[in-house]
Amino acid sequence: MTQTVQLPLWLFILILLFAAVTALSHFLLPSVRWFFRRRLERAVARLNTRLKRPIEPFKLARRYDMIQRLIYDPEVTHEIVIYARENGVPENVAFQKARDYAREIVPSFSAFAYFSFGIRVARLLANAVYRIKTADSNDRIFDAIPKEATIVYVMNHRSNMDYVLVTYLAARDSALAYAVGEWARVWPLSRLIKSMGAYFIRRKSRGALYRKVLARYVQMATAGGVNQAMYPEGGLSLHGKLQPPRMGLLSYVADGFDPEGERDVVLVPVAINYDRVLEDTVLIAADQRGDRRFGARITVVLRFVLRKLCQRLTRQETRFGMAAVAFGAPMSLREAGPDASIEQISEDLMGRISQTMPVLSVPVVAYALLEQTDGYSPDALKARVGALLEMVPQANRVIKADAIEFELGRAIAGLVARQIIEMRDGKWHMAEGQAPILRFYANSIAHFLPENAALAQEFSAPAGS
Repeated sequence: MTQTVQLPLWLFILILLFAAVTALSHFLLPSVRWFFRRRLERAVARLNTRLKRPIEPFKLARRYDMIQRLIYDPEVTHEIVIYARENGVPENVAFQKARDYAREIVPSFSAFAYFSFGIRVARLLANAVYRIKTADSNDRIFDAIPKEATIVYVMNHRSNMDYVLVTYLAARDSALAYAVGEWARVWPLSRLIKSMGAYFIRRKSRGALYRKVLARYVQMATAGGVNQAMYPEGGLSLHGKLQPPRMGLLSYVADGFDPEGERDVVLVPVAINYDRVLEDTVLIAADQRGDRRFGARITVVLRFVLRKLCQRLTRQETRFGMAAVAFGAPMSLREAGPDASIEQISEDLMGRISQTMPVLSVPVVAYALLEQTDGYSPDALKARVGALLEMVPQANRVIKADAIEFELGRAIAGLVARQIIEMRDGKWHMAEGQAPILRFYANSIAHFLPENAALAQEFSAPAGS
């Protein structure tokens, strides 16, 4: 036992490395993880005292534990058996496929990433791009929702800035979980998005096993009190009007709801409108082609974000007009009752979004210029904008009566800068070939103007019709 053993230097170094790794994995790393876990728990406890709706334990669970819980869920395991039988593969192969789906879907929420980094970037970017306006009733609507209820924000989808706006506006109340599509599965953006609680979905997947894994995750998160945000339209509006709802994620929420359970689910319709949609020309081009191929590269988006942030930090004027967010009347699934179908719920929510839509200056100017092709004098345009606003319910008017002239000037300046309108013979006219973009903005408010129903119908006609 006391004899000297000679070893080659490389083998001695290898043994030391194995010993170091073993010590780290069995003794040091668990202690380090426990230390940081305890610090995180204390930080979240302090954060929850400031939030109107504290972060629920479900959202803070370890990602590995959530994946295990999901793939061993009885409904998922039953679907695994069916998948194996229908596709002629062993059950362990089907089980691994379900595990891959779960790993793809389940986020790894970090309270630090969400509140220390994500919210600050969202606040900075939102204020760098827009003047943000919220409806006066938003706080009253939110505060009236029972504290123990799970909130699902159901929003129209105008721009990818929707994510930024609603995340920023909800920051003082709660943490939101989003369903994001394939566009966000780009490294390193994917890791950041998952750390902020978002979960990826394959919008074109039709496999029953995938849908079951996704449905059970959404249902578990909803039952666990995770506040969420969803887009029932399923994608960006190509023509500016609201699109028919797709019932996918909403049907998962409704199907998993237990009316006898302790936690109600409250669906809050959210209407978003802009003076300028960043992707407007890309969306209009896709509508005219009749497809949804946008062709936007992530590098272009990142360059735009970095440029705007730099301009904001150097106090340059960077904003593209106003962005407005308004909450509609909430819908309780418990009060809706078991007889309410998902089709009825979806149509009702889209109707509430439509009736809550904020009315901004650029859409009103666009509508007026499309009405009269021979143009308006400056005074006549101001009078027509005022008359159109009088047709809009008071609660939807973002432009106040004493600020019409000021907001009209801003709207005209922005449209002139983009060469969408021009002054000819002392009158404002739409520039040649710019009718589609004016129609895109006018569509967002056309439903408030019944005397121009024929014109509104023309606005909503799809390309090529």
